Amino acid sequence: MLMSKLIRTGYCSSKRIVDIIGSFIAIVLLSPIFLIVAIAIKLEDGGSVIFKQERSGENDTPFVIYKFRSMTEQVVSSSSGEYTWDNGVPDTFVFKDTGQQDARVTKVGSFIRKFSIDELPQFVNVLFGSMSLIGPRPEIVPITSCYSERQKQRLMVKPGITGWAQINGRSDINNGEKIRLDLEYIEKQTAMLDIIIFFKTVWLVIAGKGSV
Repeated sequence: MLMSKLIRTGYCSSKRIVDIIGSFIAIVLLSPIFLIVAIAIKLEDGGSVIFKQERSGENDTPFVIYKFRSMTEQVVSSSSGEYTWDNGVPDTFVFKDTGQQDARVTKVGSFIRKFSIDELPQFVNVLFGSMSLIGPRPEIVPITSCYSERQKQRLMVKPGITGWAQINGRSDINNGEKIRLDLEYIEKQTAMLDIIIFFKTVWLVIAGKGSV
């Protein structure tokens, strides 16, 4: 038991170090892309470059997530929606549908979503500690407020830019499968699993599969 606890503590400590170094390097190396995307968004409709939204973090602590804006300003200014499930979020629930074109998404937004470029500002979230490079994707608060006790277990760890559920379906899977995969990751998480998730994510992003 003591050895297991020490291994767990060592993993968490090393993961935070990797998060800091990895996110800092990513921000520096990707800064030209940040600039190009920011200019493209401004040129398209003159609106704000960064989209900010409250998400549920580790231990259900709210934080503000950063993304490149990919939808019209009218949509960004609107509410995230309200959900009134009493017994947890239904397993069949899917927040986004990759099989449909959304007229609210801008032309630049469509491109940066396809290759997950809109997610790049989240390296800032990782650098400052509200997110990790690897972990369950952070959900919006109106949805997590409806979580059952079992579903709340996915909030036990720091959310990530990518995770086990993302490389096994990304936005194509329903809530039940996402919860199952996220809980599986929390139970089995190791440095090796994180490495596997990282490299598979790179491949999926290059291929542009399953993103919205």
